[in-house]
Amino acid sequence: MTAAQQWQQRVADLLAGVHSPTGDPVDAGARLVVLDPDGEEVFRAALARHHRFSDDDQTVWIRPLIGGQETDEDGYLFNLGVTRRRSLSWESASFVDEGIELDLVTGQRARIEPADGAELEELARWDDFTNRLTQEEEDALRSLDADSWHGRYA
Repeated sequence: MTAAQQWQQRVADLLAGVHSPTGDPVDAGARLVVLDPDGEEVFRAALARHHRFSDDDQTVWIRPLIGGQETDEDGYLFNLGVTRRRSLSWESASFVDEGIELDLVTGQRARIEPADGAELEELARWDDFTNRLTQEEEDALRSLDADSWHGRYA
């Protein structure tokens, strides 16, 4: 396995929750932390359990979990127009602690690492939310090929 394949597999494993201490993947997941060139954190969010590497092998598509909120009628919901796909284009990637660090083309650094605390709680809410989706809706989310969402939960 090449170095690129190894770190890409680590990203896939983190998102899938393979690193769960209990052996149950729903007890683990990943978060994204983005640092500006000075090392200051500028973004942090849990990540949905799917991703897609572009054919150019320099971009990964992910879904940061933002836009969720508790509702009176339906419980915790995500606005899928807000919780949309994002891309990370990198110049280099390396293993850091339990995660992967990407040196982005923007000059920022992004870490994909095990989620805990608030991010792991948000991922659990996402997992519950996605149980409400039809198979077609879930397939559309997993494909990570659209920038907007129409229909339920938009």
